[in-house]
This record gives sequence, structure tokens and C-alpha cells, in this order.
Amino acid sequence: MSNPTILDSKETGCAWCEPFALQVLGDSMEPEFPDKCVVIIEQAERCGHGMYVFVEVEGVRWFRQYRVDEHGREWLLALNRRYPEIELTGLEWKLIGIIIQRNIRRRVKHYRYEVEPNAIKLSATGRQSKRRNYESRESSRIDSRKFA
Repeated sequence: MSNPTILDSKETGCAWCEPFALQVLGDSMEPEFPDKCVVIIEQAERCGHGMYVFVEVEGVRWFRQYRVDEHGREWLLALNRRYPEIELTGLEWKLIGIIIQRNIRRRVKHYRYEVEPNAIKLSATGRQSKRRNYESRESSRIDSRKFA
């Protein structure tokens, strides 16, 4: 990962080890995550190709799909192609967590990620170390300031 760090528990103001829920606003992650659906986010030290992630990039929080291209460049992609891709190379960004569940009008879908070798794990200082990676079997920006 480029320059990621992990959010400190003091930054969140809640029990950081517990999953938390946010409501998706907008259509950037449709059709998989429609406007006003609820996602459950689990704190994570790692993210891997294909995972749905909640990250902070240059002070803005985003819900996107994390991708790594054949050249090792990292990207955040909206599922709705009307929205631009965000290349993470050279940017300061923090992994907040991975999406583990979606709820649309009481219909729940879980996201499970398989472990793959050669993943990047973030230490508390943001340094990289080789560890196991998560690959999504399932395939937006969430502006947390807009949540009630």
C-alpha cells in the first residue's frame, strides 16, 4: 500500500474493535450497494484486491472497491462507472475497515474474504509487512458527515 495508516482508537470515539454500521448515500456503488442501504464495517489491518473497503484518503472518507492492477498500483473503484477511479499511489490514506455485510430493507448479504498469501498488512505505524491477503468472493464513497 502506498502510504496508509490505521486509524487510532482515539480518532474514532467508539469501541474500535467492534463492527459499526453506516448508511450509504448516493449511487456510486450501485447496483450492489444502492442508495440508503446499510453496511456493516469491521476494523481491519489488511485489505486486498476486490475487497469493499471504507478508507480515508487525504481527509475524505470513501466507500469503494479496492483494486491492485498488474503493475502493483492501488485504486479505489466505484461500481457505478459514472464515478471516477481514485489512484492511491502517492496519496496519504488510512484503512478504516472492510465491509462485511449489506442490508437492504431487511435483506442481508454477507461478504466473506478468502485468505491469500503475499498480502500487505499494516502495522500500527503504517509500515508494510508481507502477510496473508483477503480476496473477495463477492464483488462509494461514504461521507460520514452526512449520517444522522
